[in-house]
Amino acid sequence: MRVKFNTVTAGLGAAVTLLLPALVLAQAAATPAPAAAPKLDTGDTAWMLTSTALVLMMTIPGLALFYGGMVRKKNVLATVMQSFAITCLISILWLIVGYSLAFTSGSNIIGGLSRVFLRGLTLDGVHELAKTIPETVFICFQLTFAIITPALIAGAFAERMKFSAMMWFMALWSLIVYAPIAHWVWGGGFLGDWGVLDFAGGTVVHINAGVAGLVCALVLGKRKGFGTENLAPFNLVYSVIGASLLWVGWFGFNAGSAGGASANAGMAMAVTQFATAAAALAWMFAEWVTRGKPSVLGIISGAVAGLVAITPASGYVNPMGSLVIGIVAGLVCFWGATGLKKAMGYDDSLDAFGVHGLGGFVGAILTGVFAIEVIAGEGKKGLIDGNPGQVLTQLWGSLVCIAWCAIATFIILKVVDALIGLRVTNEEEVEGLDINLHGETIH
Repeated sequence: MRVKFNTVTAGLGAAVTLLLPALVLAQAAATPAPAAAPKLDTGDTAWMLTSTALVLMMTIPGLALFYGGMVRKKNVLATVMQSFAITCLISILWLIVGYSLAFTSGSNIIGGLSRVFLRGLTLDGVHELAKTIPETVFICFQLTFAIITPALIAGAFAERMKFSAMMWFMALWSLIVYAPIAHWVWGGGFLGDWGVLDFAGGTVVHINAGVAGLVCALVLGKRKGFGTENLAPFNLVYSVIGASLLWVGWFGFNAGSAGGASANAGMAMAVTQFATAAAALAWMFAEWVTRGKPSVLGIISGAVAGLVAITPASGYVNPMGSLVIGIVAGLVCFWGATGLKKAMGYDDSLDAFGVHGLGGFVGAILTGVFAIEVIAGEGKKGLIDGNPGQVLTQLWGSLVCIAWCAIATFIILKVVDALIGLRVTNEEEVEGLDINLHGETIH
């Protein structure tokens, strides 16, 4: 009996010895492998660093010169000061809470507070929307968009808003209007869930800034002498240089929104160039036919209109689509900056609404018409032919942004006006903002 027991025990031991490696292998196969850590790509990172610098260049010095050249001599310094001060102000607000509200998970209405003061940020951490570049680069890239959007609004109220009121308005607007809409479209919000396409900021940046600019122009009222005095630009050479910097910087704006050095970035760059050129020529010829001469101000305004309109579509359309978008944008924005403004009688000083509001809307809608390809996930391509359903989605997304921006902007302006006043005095406006607000002049 004892011999039989020992024999059985020995047999079981041998069986376990033989089966143990198989059991270990089976357990290893059943246990999910740990997720691979995100791998930073040096090429993508280099391109996104470059794009970030290009987009920052769009505001300072690009927009500063573009706007500065179009106001009167007595307001040039005050105008370029707005772009520079906004760059500083929004940078700090982005660090404190803006980035967290726009690009962290919270609800589909607003982001959370996990990145307040950028806490938890690590050297090699990544954001889920850009897994091949450091999160620090993603933060700075998105910051440049948060900077230029409110800076664009300043063109609508140029030459008449108090500097202190401008600073308060821009701070509140960036947190109450820009950050939520950026979250709705890009940061995991409900507009993105609806399927709204906005590759680089047609709704988030341009419709947003244009509508806010129109509300500002209506609330502040017209400049003294509007319609009766000569309000001609001081130096269009400044504006041409500024527009040129905007054009070059826009390659970072659109091609950079691909998130890396990819084929999608290459197509975004190509369609940006074609749409811009088409819109500039469309505006120029429209002005030539209706007014007898093609102006420098007209062709650079048309170029900016094309840049605006191709922005939401740049990652989704082919060159022929971009050509049509550019032509339509040039013609519509020419009408907006001339016929519409005259018919409605508002004083949008530098056509923030006529160029950015209308151009952004045209681009958003035509994205639904001409979109041919969406990058769905990591390297996977899904076709989304332009169709009525997508056009309606684009329309609804645009209308939601317009409604929230208009209502919130109006309330912010009224609050600031009640607390410190929005507009300079009549005497200060006549003498000029440079000397009265900043104690400096140019000679």
